[in-house]
Amino acid sequence: MALPEWDTTVGWSFGLDVDGITIKEIQEVTGLKLEADVIELKHNTFDGKYINKKLPGRKKAGEISLTRGITSDKGWAQWISNVFEGNMVTARKNGQVYIYDYMGNTVQAFKFINGWPKSIEYGTMKAGDTTILTEKLTISHEGLEPG
Repeated sequence: MALPEWDTTVGWSFGLDVDGITIKEIQEVTGLKLEADVIELKHNTFDGKYINKKLPGRKKAGEISLTRGITSDKGWAQWISNVFEGNMVTARKNGQVYIYDYMGNTVQAFKFINGWPKSIEYGTMKAGDTTILTEKLTISHEGLEPG
């Protein structure tokens, strides 16, 4: 669903889809970055003027980090176990990160290619603390594009 003209969305709700399994309980997403290398072309023109021109290079790959509250779902831990075992054929997956509006409709999506879990980091655990325990998944990928 499109946003009304001149309206923008807020960091309300996010989701991750990998292999047709969607997780909508994502609390934080970082690393959604579309970037290209910069090629510098330094030369002189026909009339002798020095030019430093910048040209677009290759698309850069990157990393996406997603944080969610800890649940009984062991999917992220099972996914990274493929990496630890060296089973990269199973570990590499294509997926999408979704941004939802207040009504749960997709506002924007980003597709990543050949992503695999680089790390899972568990939040600080302290006896007597009342904060939500979290797990943060970092996915290394070979390309990101709006989808």
